[in-house]
Amino acid sequence: MAKKFFIILLVVFVCACTSNLEHSEYRSLNNGIWTMKDTLRFSFANVDSLTRRNIFINVRNDNSYEFSNLFLITAMESPKGEIVIDTLEFEMALPDGSWLGKGTGSIKENKLWFRENVVFPDSGVYNFKISHAMRKNGSVGGIQELKGITDIGLQIEKTQSP
Repeated sequence: MAKKFFIILLVVFVCACTSNLEHSEYRSLNNGIWTMKDTLRFSFANVDSLTRRNIFINVRNDNSYEFSNLFLITAMESPKGEIVIDTLEFEMALPDGSWLGKGTGSIKENKLWFRENVVFPDSGVYNFKISHAMRKNGSVGGIQELKGITDIGLQIEKTQSP
């Protein structure tokens, strides 16, 4: 009986270690408030230039988040200094107001697609920046203190082989 348990445990451990996860990093926001001037920075290096990867932005929010969507501005800088800037919109809640994402209690985590099948052609350090671009309807100026976003993360995974 103990031998079977050990074998099952070993199989689970081996399967868990074959994850495609290459990089995962989070930045916590001070008291769940993301100020407009806070640009979150992530860096990663030592990626081979042949493997395709998927990039995700992970967002943790609590019930004090007032919106059903989230606008972000991202900038990804290659080791050669080339910068790609994107403005993104993600749904955070259903039309009935219930949160999307996983988690129990007041914190929900969303794994949001940023880019898929990306190849990093250059060796060296890649820098990634994220800032929010939220505005109230009809307002030109952005929201200075966005409440309810507790953490932002960057996750890079190798793509599944066909």
